[in-house]
Amino acid sequence: MNKSKKIKVQRLSVGSEDGNTARLGRKKDLGVRIPGPLGNGPSRFIPEKEILQVSKVDLRAQSIFEDAFAALGRLDNISLVMGFHPQYLESFLRTQHYLLQMDGPLSLHYRHYIGIMAAARHQCSYLVNLHVNDFLQVGGDPKWLNGLDGAPQKLQALGELNKILAHRPWLLTKAHIEHLLKAEEHSWSLAELIHAVVLLTHYHSLASFTFGCGITPEIHSDGGHTLRPLSLSQYCVCDIANGNGHGNNLEERRSSHQVSGEVEVLMERMKQLQECRDEEEASQEEMATRFEREKTESMLVATAEEEECVQSRDVSRHFEDPSYGYKDFSRRGEHVPTFRVQDYSWEDHGYSLVNRLYPDVGQLLDEKFQMAYNLTYNTMAMHKDVDTTMLRRAIWNYIHCMFGIRYDDYDYGEINQLLDRSFKVYIKTMVCSPEKTTKRMYESFWRQFQHSEKVHVNLLLMEARMQAELLYALRAITCYMT
Repeated sequence: MNKSKKIKVQRLSVGSEDGNTARLGRKKDLGVRIPGPLGNGPSRFIPEKEILQVSKVDLRAQSIFEDAFAALGRLDNISLVMGFHPQYLESFLRTQHYLLQMDGPLSLHYRHYIGIMAAARHQCSYLVNLHVNDFLQVGGDPKWLNGLDGAPQKLQALGELNKILAHRPWLLTKAHIEHLLKAEEHSWSLAELIHAVVLLTHYHSLASFTFGCGITPEIHSDGGHTLRPLSLSQYCVCDIANGNGHGNNLEERRSSHQVSGEVEVLMERMKQLQECRDEEEASQEEMATRFEREKTESMLVATAEEEECVQSRDVSRHFEDPSYGYKDFSRRGEHVPTFRVQDYSWEDHGYSLVNRLYPDVGQLLDEKFQMAYNLTYNTMAMHKDVDTTMLRRAIWNYIHCMFGIRYDDYDYGEINQLLDRSFKVYIKTMVCSPEKTTKRMYESFWRQFQHSEKVHVNLLLMEARMQAELLYALRAITCYMT
């Protein structure tokens, strides 16, 4: 970044504190009500000090923040939380910028509207509001925001694909693709459809990250400010009632005492599994059996508290069939068919299809997947020089297992050894019903680990989910093309 840009950003971000205070004082004297922040920092789950400390100690993160601010005129809370992992954040922002701003098959307002449709499937008002503003800024028709039925037929037709991809991607067939590509005057081109599919999967998974990290709206956004006086040291009363406050110190100390040794137990299991791997290898039949067992068990893991979510009119109007979700499938006990990665994989099939129809995007996505999967600092909580490959692979493969995706060379028996029940509940909720994620759930797994490590977990969950959805969508498109 050049020197002048840095100076400009610093001026914008620091400002004149005395001048601001004086102006606020004058407005209060005139009887103007000054809004205050509703939340307590960028996340309801992570202390604000820890998040803000990142840019002070990590020059790379600071540089990325400055570039993002200079390009967009804002720095959203998602970026601030991802700042724990600057390498990943750089890849994420590059990909998202390309999808939304650079040359591509879809017009700019279509891109933001598809982002709204995707985020609304999980009632993610944070992302919906972000893209409503962007949609209007690029000249989108405000009438489309009254509801999906006010949008063009072409976008309405995308509703079914949005619904299936978000909740039950294994049900996607080439018939769904054919319906969109052969809709006469409202038809999609293959290139447009690839762009739309990447946007849908990007925002479904980003909704998971948003809820999984407890991202709060910025002060200038809807739901980010209040005119009521805040009480209890600036905590929002509704946060405390929902278990989202900073907690009871005595309770925290008690739970910390209960889980002492949690990390060491996990490290010992990893060591034992590695020794078992070296000694003997399970047969293909046994590996297949273990996968089916894990897939069946994953269906039985409950997602958070089984509560009915009240649909917000502002969000639900952007999609159809609000009752459609993952829970319907699991309750009926239906069986997810097995998708063998050996038959259709991202590396051998999906990557080249995306790159052919939407140049450079396959490469950008691949770099982002690899970054999340391979990211490591060789630490676990307070321990250093730890190889976490086995643990990262277990998390990634468990998410794909929930979607019926199987790796023939992986022993699914390792998952139960490495991921305990509270962690599985968190994973399934965040991936399948992210709107139900609570602070209590976030705190209940890996209680001795750093917040940065939990954010890393959420990056893995987000990217594994996106790749799983993409695999089903791209396989259906490939079937249509052949």
